[in-house]
Amino acid sequence: MRWLFFITFLMLFHSTMGSEDLIQLSCKKAAAGDPNLSFNFCVSSLEASPRSHGADLEQLVAITLNLTISNATSINSTISRLLVDKRFDKYAKECLQDCLELYSDSVPTLQEAIGAFQAKDYDKANIEVSSAMDASTTCEDGFKEKRGEVYPLKKENHNFCQLNAISLAFINTLSGT
Repeated sequence: MRWLFFITFLMLFHSTMGSEDLIQLSCKKAAAGDPNLSFNFCVSSLEASPRSHGADLEQLVAITLNLTISNATSINSTISRLLVDKRFDKYAKECLQDCLELYSDSVPTLQEAIGAFQAKDYDKANIEVSSAMDASTTCEDGFKEKRGEVYPLKKENHNFCQLNAISLAFINTLSGT
């Protein structure tokens, strides 16, 4: 009986190590292919998700896409709070309103990416993720148009870009490109 317990323990231990190895290896490859992608961010984002333990690469893509949707939803909440903040002038509020629309649009775009990915249409998934990723750049660019304007979503924007970059790298690995 102890022998059976020991074998079961070894199998569970090995499968856990395998998923963490996959996360490490996948993130290492992704970061090597994109100088803007942080290996540490990739690993910590995936390891923080309980669903990633024991996941294969396809499941990791789905996890990162869902993390990105959650991130966009959180950014929308932050923007909604900032829109009522009296610290921001009319120009900043107009930029924030544009950002709210961009990030709101990114949620269904990322949901389309999930559908395309599940259908193994990696090209369409790639296009949808890239399109969603543009929200962060466009949002930030709006603030840069006025000299001295402070962009209040820098960290959130960076995380959104990182999550999209992870998804793109993993999708490209699966598609062989």
